Amino acid sequence: MNDRYDAGDAGYGAVPYEVVGYDEYGRPVYRQVPAEQAAQAQQVPQPQPAAYDPYAQQQGYGYDPYATGHQQPSYDPYATQDSYPTHDSYAPQDPYGSHAPYDPYDPYATGTGTQDTGGHDPYGQAASGGRQPRVAEQTAYIPQQAGPAEDTPAAQDGPAARGGTTAGDTGPGPEAPDYRTEQFAFVEEPDGDSEDVIDWLKFTENRTERREEARRRARSRLIALLVVLAVVAAGGVGYLWYAGKLPGLSSGGPAGTAAPVTAQKRDVLVVHLHNTVKGGTSTALLVDNTTTKQGTTVLLPNSLALTGDDGSTTTLAKSVDDDDTSGTRDQLDTVLGTSIQGSWRLDTPYLQNLVDLVGNIEIDTDTDVPDPDAKEKGAAPLVHKGQDQTLSGKMAVAYATYRASGESENAQLQRFGQVMQGVLRKMSSDPGAATVTVQTLAQILDPPLTDKDLGTFLARLADLAKSGDYKTALLPVRPDGTLSAETSDSVVKDILGGTAKSPDAGSAVRVSVQNATGVKDDTEKARVVLLNGGFTFLEGGSASGTEATSKVTYADAADQAKATEVAKTLGLPAGSVTKGTVSSGADVSVVLGRDYKPSSS
Repeated sequence: MNDRYDAGDAGYGAVPYEVVGYDEYGRPVYRQVPAEQAAQAQQVPQPQPAAYDPYAQQQGYGYDPYATGHQQPSYDPYATQDSYPTHDSYAPQDPYGSHAPYDPYDPYATGTGTQDTGGHDPYGQAASGGRQPRVAEQTAYIPQQAGPAEDTPAAQDGPAARGGTTAGDTGPGPEAPDYRTEQFAFVEEPDGDSEDVIDWLKFTENRTERREEARRRARSRLIALLVVLAVVAAGGVGYLWYAGKLPGLSSGGPAGTAAPVTAQKRDVLVVHLHNTVKGGTSTALLVDNTTTKQGTTVLLPNSLALTGDDGSTTTLAKSVDDDDTSGTRDQLDTVLGTSIQGSWRLDTPYLQNLVDLVGNIEIDTDTDVPDPDAKEKGAAPLVHKGQDQTLSGKMAVAYATYRASGESENAQLQRFGQVMQGVLRKMSSDPGAATVTVQTLAQILDPPLTDKDLGTFLARLADLAKSGDYKTALLPVRPDGTLSAETSDSVVKDILGGTAKSPDAGSAVRVSVQNATGVKDDTEKARVVLLNGGFTFLEGGSASGTEATSKVTYADAADQAKATEVAKTLGLPAGSVTKGTVSSGADVSVVLGRDYKPSSS
């Protein structure tokens, strides 16, 4: 392995070089030989390099690029004990395993001794006597086709290039193959798993995995679909149960009928508009159906007949004029069969301020409204008829209280309902902001209603009005102020969830009394006399002026005897009884004149 040659012929100078090992890439490593060693090497015969056996095991522990002498035995886990080379204990050793004397100034010196290198095995496998690795795991050196001799340094600098044999040649003999590391390539021997088999296994494995993944996704989607269907079905059944529409569970008749309206939850507030300038009142119910998410304004005519605590019959207008809000609320609950949570008295100045606070309202007006403050006839109207009319606070009050000559009470009541719905559309849907608006009015509310309760209630109705889930309905009332089942079901039952309970017609003669005597106490005295006589008293208010004589009027001929009995009870002459028009909700109408003497009754 320590081949020495004269490098002078190779162009390196007069000093010879020798191969001391191989680097990690299998290329030879050279070193410069001292002159005295070179001279001695020319006298010592060199052994003929043995033929290179690619499968021979090198004696030594491993590859050392600097060692050239005896190699330490390499470790082979499959080698037997007799496969390790013996150590020559008689030859002097240097730190790198050579037999020549050790030169401390030349760390790579190897001396001139000979060494038995054998075939070079760069992988340091054990001797051939040991156990060999499995065939499937062996890696063989396959000699490559060598190029021209001048392509490699060994071919240029070796003995063959100088023409002749090296020192120590004993004579002609079979020339060993000149194999070099760069002539070999690593080739793995084929095993049982060919590329085709591996590819087929991979394809089969991938296809199986894809099928399993597709099955898992299908199962997941099916489970998710079943869960969604179950939730939807449960929600639908729950809604049908809550609405009473499940077959066999509804209380309103056969299967599939609508749920009873009494099962729905409603919040109801009664609002009384007091006209502080012209007098008179207008009443409406604000209804929030939290079950159906529907808001409604129910307009109540003033002629609606109510039953007082003492059993007497009165009208809604008379009950509100008495300023007994709690009593009116209870009477409405009795007649309509509903539950009203509170009463809101809204005087016209507060309505004007409320409209201004919400920033005006937009409604469709049905008539021109004159300016009440105008001093000239023919002045421009305060409110014009048309669609999407913007009304300020003053205009809204004028429109809500306006009743033209010859118009029914219901016409004015409908305008009041329009204004209330327009206010709700402009009210804030935030309970806190709506409460601040109510507090800004500085209004004293009737207990148990508070600013916060009113603000929260109006905010909910405002949200429904803005979303279009709000409407206005008029309660139909018969001329006598009572409610019929046919006309009241659409409002009393469907909207309020109640049952009409008007005073029984014919149970007592209803007498409407209007005071024209100029004495306010005469009305109360007449009421006491009529109630003691078994009649139902209806408040007719006070006339704008006085009348000289009293009048007792009946509408139907069948009521003539009743009118005569009323006149007798009040102490009026029989000639005061006449046939004519009676007040709404009354059987007999009475106008007390100055000839009425309560003391004689």
